[in-house]
Amino acid sequence: MSVSTIKPAQICHVVPDSIAAEIGFEAGDAIVSINGMKPRDLIDYQFLCADEYLELEVLDAKGKSHHLEIEKDYDEDLGLEFDNALFDGLIQCNNRCPFCFIDQQPPGKRQSLYLKDDDYRLSFLYGSYLTLTNLTEREWQRINQMRLSPLFVSVHATEPEIRRQLLKNDRAGEILTQLQWFADHRLQIHAQVVVCPGINDGPHLERTLRDLAEFHRGDLPAVISAAVVPVGLTRFRPNLTELSPVDQAKAQEVIAQVTALQAEFRERFQTNFAWLADEWFLIARAELPPESHYEDYPQLGNGVGSIRQFIRDFLNTADETLPSAIAKPKHFTWVVGNAVEQAFEPLVARLNQVENLTITLAALNSDYWGQAITVTGLLTGEDLIKKLAGRDFGDGILLPTVMLKHDEAKFLDDKTVAEVAIALETPIYAVENVLDLMNRCCQD
Repeated sequence: MSVSTIKPAQICHVVPDSIAAEIGFEAGDAIVSINGMKPRDLIDYQFLCADEYLELEVLDAKGKSHHLEIEKDYDEDLGLEFDNALFDGLIQCNNRCPFCFIDQQPPGKRQSLYLKDDDYRLSFLYGSYLTLTNLTEREWQRINQMRLSPLFVSVHATEPEIRRQLLKNDRAGEILTQLQWFADHRLQIHAQVVVCPGINDGPHLERTLRDLAEFHRGDLPAVISAAVVPVGLTRFRPNLTELSPVDQAKAQEVIAQVTALQAEFRERFQTNFAWLADEWFLIARAELPPESHYEDYPQLGNGVGSIRQFIRDFLNTADETLPSAIAKPKHFTWVVGNAVEQAFEPLVARLNQVENLTITLAALNSDYWGQAITVTGLLTGEDLIKKLAGRDFGDGILLPTVMLKHDEAKFLDDKTVAEVAIALETPIYAVENVLDLMNRCCQD
């Protein structure tokens, strides 16, 4: 990456009472350099700002340059937050995976929905998955020098020909060599395997998990864990015949296969090592494993145990938060994906134990994506409008924020919460977590 491509780091927020606030930093200012170095990304920024003495070149919102000197304690944070974690641009993906969700979206939506990243920095900072096929030698060296670990890697298959077929990239076949590189440099990854029926399932899935387990050795295993995830398909995918969706029989087969391997891995490693995403059990119409099964939730970001954790948090919070009764009758409609309908029925029953409170669960699939079974985060505004039109919502809709863009009240299809509320002629209340849900239900 050329230094000329590095843009000043745009500040979006200054933490109150921080060093930066005392100096007079404001949103809209930008960091050009720290101790003569232009930070490429948030990783560089954090590394450079760890020093006790800093010389900063700063551009204010009007474009005027300022040179600042700061003395502070080692590792003390300045209190700055940025518009973007990457100041030199996103490392884009050069694979053509047929199951890539970016390629399974309709045209004409917001531009950010079509960005295909394969950036190790986002993997390190936020736990997003990368394939390792886009790394230059310089980036491999930086991962080692800065000890960027753990990373999160989409493996999908360890057999070179199968992985090349899935990623449609000749470099994809180098995965075992790359995993050995992590082992040699005492760096770690979490792996994921997206199972595509007829391609990397059956004996190929077993081979992949056994290969990955060979790197789970020693005091610092190169592969910490592996998540097994069902392929998610939409009606917008470029080739409708290349991939098959996971049906109930396939889900039951994979659960049995991985469960047997988990028993073997527990014997060898005292951990399950390989983890099944919750969706397998939802598709199979099978009972979720108990909470004790998930150990320390190493693959929570992949939906491994997220429902069980939500149920646990819900029940614990309910005992502490829910009253026996509320003063005035209230009725809300709680919208979720139909994948969690069965799992959430006991939660609705618990809410309805509160006198004067009525919660109706609206469990929907997504016709927008063309899915019979849909997780909550993929429901769109269009789905809500078409499927809920004409219903009595009581006092309004409770909407999990997982359906929305992280910084804007907008669904994946670009419809806003306000537009959906107008179309359904009812208030919509976005709820972020269990406590938020209960407070909305019970507040005066």
